[in-house]
Amino acid sequence: MKLPELGSESIDRIIEMAWEDRTPFEAIEEQFGLQEKQVIALMRREMKASSFQMWRERVSGRNSKHLQRREFVAGRFKSDNQKT
Repeated sequence: MKLPELGSESIDRIIEMAWEDRTPFEAIEEQFGLQEKQVIALMRREMKASSFQMWRERVSGRNSKHLQRREFVAGRFKSDNQKT
């Protein structure tokens, strides 16, 4: 999968956002233009295999990582670094 050219600061921020339980993939897409599949590919490329596997187990099926599946909207946490 082809990923856009990203600087090290952007990659670090994407990884940070992907690890956060309450940051949806849609926020990453809006801020960095990466779809969920691209975020997964980036995480696979940038992380150790064991860390990637642990992350995939955490986010697989997690409702909070997808806006349509969330049970809450109002009052959600928003990082100062997050644009959306």
